[in-house]
Amino acid sequence: MDLSAFLTPPEILTAQCALCIQPHPDDNEIGMGGTIAALAARGCEIHYLTVTNGDLGAQGAPIEPAQLAALRRDEAVAAGKALGAAQFHFFDLPDGSLESIPALAGRIAELVRTIRPNVLFCPDPWAAYEAHQDHVVTGKAAAQAFISTALAQYPRGTRTQPWQPEAIGFYFTQNPNTVVDVTDTFEQKFAAMALHRTQLKDELLAMYRAYFTLQSQQRAAGRGFALGEGLKVLSPLHLHCFVEAPQI
Repeated sequence: MDLSAFLTPPEILTAQCALCIQPHPDDNEIGMGGTIAALAARGCEIHYLTVTNGDLGAQGAPIEPAQLAALRRDEAVAAGKALGAAQFHFFDLPDGSLESIPALAGRIAELVRTIRPNVLFCPDPWAAYEAHQDHVVTGKAAAQAFISTALAQYPRGTRTQPWQPEAIGFYFTQNPNTVVDVTDTFEQKFAAMALHRTQLKDELLAMYRAYFTLQSQQRAAGRGFALGEGLKVLSPLHLHCFVEAPQI
């Protein structure tokens, strides 16, 4: 038996359908906007799931939370469409409120079983020094859903049919094992980021551009392309009792 497949990240660029899960309305663009655009250009159907409504994310002058949440929803849709996303799903949970991994995992699993994507994307909840609980809970809930959606009776009381995505890709990761060529979609990423006007002012966008340009050049070094986005991509096998997962 060839065991090399057990130690190899699954392919993501051939996915026909992807669910991009973000804790807040701007995480997908910042974390993997170039990859989303690259997938969409290859014909992948892109779904967005935004878990919280972002109502605590006021920058500068205070704004009424419900008004901010409405603005951020509009920004999420506009930015996602700019990258090629086709469908948008919102859980509308209060910003900064996420606590229960099992409860959120069940909701994500129901959506996964309805959409039936080949690959999920979410923030890496095991990233060192990640202090935002919304990111940690969302990432771990997505991972729990990912390994559980093939179970006939998960979540409890479900009426949806089992479905097993082939891969999960963690963005905002310090340990990428997959680098996607985003040379042709890098500007598209920043055009989408700029649509989050409540969050990303010109000075911050300029800082992000300098940072991500350097990071993307480093990711792409020696790979035959100029700019790359890194993801930690794993299969269902890798996410349960698989001690070599950090080395994949």
